[in-house]
Amino acid sequence: MSYRKTEIWRTIDWFTILLYVIIVVAGWFTICGASYEFDHVGLFDPSGRPGSQLIWIGTAFILIFIILMLESDFFDVFSMLIYIGVIALLIVTIFVASDIKGSRSWLVLGPIRLQPAEFAKFATGLALAKLISGYGFKLTTVKNFSYALLIIFLPMVCILLQQETGSALVYLAFFLVLYREGMSGYILLTGVCAVVFFVVSMKYSEVMVGITPLGELIVLCLIQLITVLLVQIIRGNMLAVKVILGGSLVTYLVAYIVSFYMPVNFVWVSVALIVFTAFYLLYLSTRSWVWHYLLIAVFAIGSVLFMFSVDYVFDEILEPHQQIRIKVSLGLEDDPTGAGYNVNQSKIAIGSGGLTGKGFLNGTQTKLKYVPEQDTDFIFCTVGEEQGFIGATLVLILFAVFILRLIVLAERQKSTFGRVYGYGVASIFFFHLAINVGMVTGLAPVIGIPLPFFSYGGSSLWGFTILLFIFLRLDAGKKERL
Repeated sequence: MSYRKTEIWRTIDWFTILLYVIIVVAGWFTICGASYEFDHVGLFDPSGRPGSQLIWIGTAFILIFIILMLESDFFDVFSMLIYIGVIALLIVTIFVASDIKGSRSWLVLGPIRLQPAEFAKFATGLALAKLISGYGFKLTTVKNFSYALLIIFLPMVCILLQQETGSALVYLAFFLVLYREGMSGYILLTGVCAVVFFVVSMKYSEVMVGITPLGELIVLCLIQLITVLLVQIIRGNMLAVKVILGGSLVTYLVAYIVSFYMPVNFVWVSVALIVFTAFYLLYLSTRSWVWHYLLIAVFAIGSVLFMFSVDYVFDEILEPHQQIRIKVSLGLEDDPTGAGYNVNQSKIAIGSGGLTGKGFLNGTQTKLKYVPEQDTDFIFCTVGEEQGFIGATLVLILFAVFILRLIVLAERQKSTFGRVYGYGVASIFFFHLAINVGMVTGLAPVIGIPLPFFSYGGSSLWGFTILLFIFLRLDAGKKERL
């Protein structure tokens, strides 16, 4: 039976569309609260941000109609062309964009300003889905995995060259997609551990116990503990676990006794133990030809090398403003009038909302413009101030339901292309939500990424809308051949 265009309205997931409309409307009212001035333009005046955002919302619905009217196969067939076109646009932006607040990421087209980085997300998702859905594709081969990394990292590099670090980091969300499609859990674990090791090393970098740096000692103990857990969980080798733990306890006890007579740097004791553990695992690997032991040994040694590189990365690679933001986030420095100003004011605004909030357009912190970027990156503080703890919780629940619904839709896809793209959409929304809310509440460094459908901006709204409705069109199209 031929597929009629009118059937799109029957097969499309209306529940997700309802969630989208609710979030967009709630976002518009929040923008009103963040930017409205009683003695200035009205809410619907196009010269003001609420009126301007309303225009972007209207044009977003036009984009939705166009996307839904396209054949679902369109996105599969032209995915790589879309990706190449967006990459070309990102490269052009590097050279022609004007410098705006230290970033060269905006293209000015008459009265309209667009940020191509926002559109690269759905293009990357499509290209990754096209690659993985290829006949006989297996992510476990080095060649195929390298192609997947190239698709993810190419837009990241272009965006980094535009001086948009926050937007570039969003593409790390696609590693969740790769994990769903068969990427080794070692890689995901390595990424999580790298973040934890970096934070712990920095947090306790100035604390000394005798001649032992506490931060490095904690990280090394974590590495040894994770190594033992991996041996137990993956191989279930209790003998190896007892050898490693027993040797570690005896060595630490001897070192502790020696410390009464001479200074002992327990960092080097821990390094020696990890090296011993790595050689022991290498021995087990060659004796029984179990490659998991080799991978665990590489993880242990690599983690040690990473830990000792933290200071170099922090001092030599990160920019000064990035260093101070990380230090403020970790409580290493107090800079209430500088790098910590935004977060401090955001916390004050959220806290002042109390349980039920001050009411729509009644936020004093908002009206007095204490929070910079309060209608873009820091818009969640307006939710907390005007709607209070209850309102902020409802917004988080709404986003949680929205993301979980996307995962459900992704799992029910009949094609690999649809499933991979769906997980890409869910991962992008999750990353934006977690980092934005964490940054506004001081739980994450300020990297400047918007809250989907809440933060003011046409490029952001269009980018997220296209990202979402391409997936909804793919989901609706799964019945085309029935």
